[in-house]
Amino acid sequence: MAASLNERVLAAVAEAALRYYRLVLVVGPPGSGKTKALQELAAATGAPLLNVNLCLCERLLELTSTQRAVRAPKTLAELVDAVSAEMVLLDNLEVLFSPALALDPLRLLQRLSRNRTIVASWPGTLVEGRLSYAEPGHPEARTYQNPDAVLVEAEMPEERLGSRAVS
Repeated sequence: MAASLNERVLAAVAEAALRYYRLVLVVGPPGSGKTKALQELAAATGAPLLNVNLCLCERLLELTSTQRAVRAPKTLAELVDAVSAEMVLLDNLEVLFSPALALDPLRLLQRLSRNRTIVASWPGTLVEGRLSYAEPGHPEARTYQNPDAVLVEAEMPEERLGSRAVS
């Protein structure tokens, strides 16, 4: 029997503990169970779960667009550092891909994972070692070949696959 997404994430956390970047990316499209897996991991381990879109946008709201681009990496680091936990779970990362912020989301997550384990949901795809977000040509598109992170692929549940084919 195939291991559940939670079991695979826990195994990836153990593997990441031995690496330079202690980064685990749970990769999958919307609806693939990434958020649920992180919520269950938070409940099982007591690790804090941060909604990056919400937390980061709240902190950057009053700044100008130029200030946002400059402050975003430091602000995210402050949010992660504010929780004194060995492992931090990050969900809803879409804001990190905003062209207005001019960030490299993978590099930012890697920097955060030097001092603690970061488990983040990556809203994209993993194909033959290539980690992607958005379609090529989209202003937010990012592609990384063999990223330095432990990758866990979240597959679409069968019932969701069936409903997607109809629509």
